[in-house]
Amino acid sequence: MKITQHDQLFQLSFMPRLFPVNCYLIEETDRLTLIDAALPYSAKSIIKTAQQIGKPIANIILTHAHNDHIGSLDTLKTLIPNVQVSISARDFRLLKGDTTLLENEPTTPIRGGIPKKVQTKPDRLLKDGDLIGSLEVITAPGHTPGSIALLDTRNGHLIAGDAFQIRGGIAVSGVLKPAFPFPAFATWNKQVAVDSAKKLVNLNPSLLAVGHGQMIEQPVQIMKQAIEEASRLIEMQ
Repeated sequence: MKITQHDQLFQLSFMPRLFPVNCYLIEETDRLTLIDAALPYSAKSIIKTAQQIGKPIANIILTHAHNDHIGSLDTLKTLIPNVQVSISARDFRLLKGDTTLLENEPTTPIRGGIPKKVQTKPDRLLKDGDLIGSLEVITAPGHTPGSIALLDTRNGHLIAGDAFQIRGGIAVSGVLKPAFPFPAFATWNKQVAVDSAKKLVNLNPSLLAVGHGQMIEQPVQIMKQAIEEASRLIEMQ
């Protein structure tokens, strides 16, 4: 595991050279918030990092309900029984293994690793604009129907889940990058993903942190380029 810090943001990257899977610890005044739960074996490393920072993990926020983002959730809930778990109301259905679409949603199939036996029940179902500590919830569907991003209101850091990928080249979710194609394979709807990417870039983030790849400072221009590429590819279809 590799740890990278920017201000109050700690990126924990598992398998960083082969198949980077990231989760994030956000430092608040007296506690930590964990964004995503990485892989099944990640729990002990996450807790050890929190101990090194010197603050307890009080919240776990899931950007979406794919296996590589909820892998150690049950173990963490067992080890930290009082931790508060949050996910979007829409992706709570995926967390339960329900891949049916709502009536108003595009009929493209939900893809990616959907959990089958998660025992943890969320304490809070999130909607756009909700706050958890310094973090504002931004709905960002596309990769999954209920994907969210988190904006740190103190400094403009954007933790975007799989709305963008950095590994293999920056891309909006759904754009295939041959060097790292897996986020594209797991994307539900490309057009919805582009619409969400436009919403996120309009937040003018100072830093972009995603599920797969390194963090990028001052990312707005490169995010816009990725959106232009994704829009062009959709028009060509």
